[in-house]
Amino acid sequence: MMKNAFAKIPGYSNPLISHKYGADPYAIVFDGRVYVYMTNDTLVYDEHGKVTQVDYGIINKISVISSEDMVNWTDHGEVPVAGPNGIAKWAKNSWAPAVAHKNIEGKDKFFLYFANNGSGIGVLVGDTPTGPWSDPLGEVMIGSNTPGIEGVWWLFDPAVLVDDDGTGYLYCGGGIPHDPNCTPEEIANPKTSRVLKLAEDMIHIDGSAVTIDAPYMFEDSGIHKYKDKYYYSYCTNFSGVHPKGAPPKGEIAYMVSDNPMGPFTYVETILKNPSDYFGVGGNNHHAIFEFKNQWYITYHAQTLDKAIAGEGRGYRSTHINKLEYYENGLIKEVKADMEGVAQITKLNPFLRNGAETFAWNFGISTEKAEAPGNLAEGINLNVTGISDGDWIAVSKADFGENGATAFKANVAASLGGKIEIHLDQYEGELIGELIINPTGGEQSRTLMSIDIKKVTGVHDIYFVFKGKEEHNNLFNIDYWQFS
Repeated sequence: MMKNAFAKIPGYSNPLISHKYGADPYAIVFDGRVYVYMTNDTLVYDEHGKVTQVDYGIINKISVISSEDMVNWTDHGEVPVAGPNGIAKWAKNSWAPAVAHKNIEGKDKFFLYFANNGSGIGVLVGDTPTGPWSDPLGEVMIGSNTPGIEGVWWLFDPAVLVDDDGTGYLYCGGGIPHDPNCTPEEIANPKTSRVLKLAEDMIHIDGSAVTIDAPYMFEDSGIHKYKDKYYYSYCTNFSGVHPKGAPPKGEIAYMVSDNPMGPFTYVETILKNPSDYFGVGGNNHHAIFEFKNQWYITYHAQTLDKAIAGEGRGYRSTHINKLEYYENGLIKEVKADMEGVAQITKLNPFLRNGAETFAWNFGISTEKAEAPGNLAEGINLNVTGISDGDWIAVSKADFGENGATAFKANVAASLGGKIEIHLDQYEGELIGELIINPTGGEQSRTLMSIDIKKVTGVHDIYFVFKGKEEHNNLFNIDYWQFS
């Protein structure tokens, strides 16, 4: 009997991943893939081992996932940003990442901006979208002493734009002055959002921060360019009374300008609070991006937490839905849902596919692997935590007309078990069984192969794991491949 997936059920594409949490999403597109960066909502346990409410004060890592088809996602693990074991040891936390790519002197560079709680913005630099990362400044990039920042209540939630001419702009800020003793005027016009022009190196500021007068601003700066207009977006606040005609509470609103530094003109809200769609509320955080000629909005909601615990405990998961424009350039209202977006390309089962790439799953987890990786040799994960009946599945693998007759997987096992290969559903047609014998350790890998029943055409593939019921780490899988 199938162990049912939580939240992201087969056929749906939201939330993007369900084997762990991830919040405050930000997306960039590079080399045919979309990379999503998230606050690494970290589980908190009580003295009885029960998961309790989230504690944002302990979060010091950023999670990274990527996809080329919008349904199958690759887990790239966590970037250890802050804390005593982090890359930026001066920082305590890493919240709400924003990432930019720029070619500088002929070399691709990636810039990971993060919020050190509400006290400032830091930056890491890498040579690929997944790192490795370094701390170029050794200190905060934007702090309370940065010119033009005075008056910002919460110095966090960065967003970044690299314009067509290569100039970078960073947006940040939030909060309401004197909250919770704020006036109606301060609620309506907090004036706590800023835009800063970046220097050529993307890690220093050129000039002074400029105020964006975003009505009912709370947090979550966003920025994108569509045609010749600049769209600044943000989450509205929950305070006081929002009179008729004002943006509602906890929704994503946007403003438009002809210049990345503003001034921006308020338009309307385009995404309601998660409570309107999913029956569980909390804050709202988003990013807007274009991928393969389609615009999308990514945001978070406590849907996985609700599916697991029956309520929201503060742990958030990332979703994506389409974003569309009217002919005049205004944005249509977004309808958030669990169905999500369609798969835009088929998965190639004849390539070496990392096991940490999947659409749906039950029971598994991922961990850093000692073996070299697929996309970046030094960054690789494997699927672990496998018990009897657990599974992973990939969506719409294309075997073509000639099909496949063999399968191999790179595995490591102290105990062992088997992988059943099913088509289209958990108990679908069984085309092969790979018996996994002990290899000498959980990172001692062996490439094992079998002949399978010939398979052609497009199918979902379910890898169902079997073994002794009392064991909870039967084997690990690094990658798999059909031939």
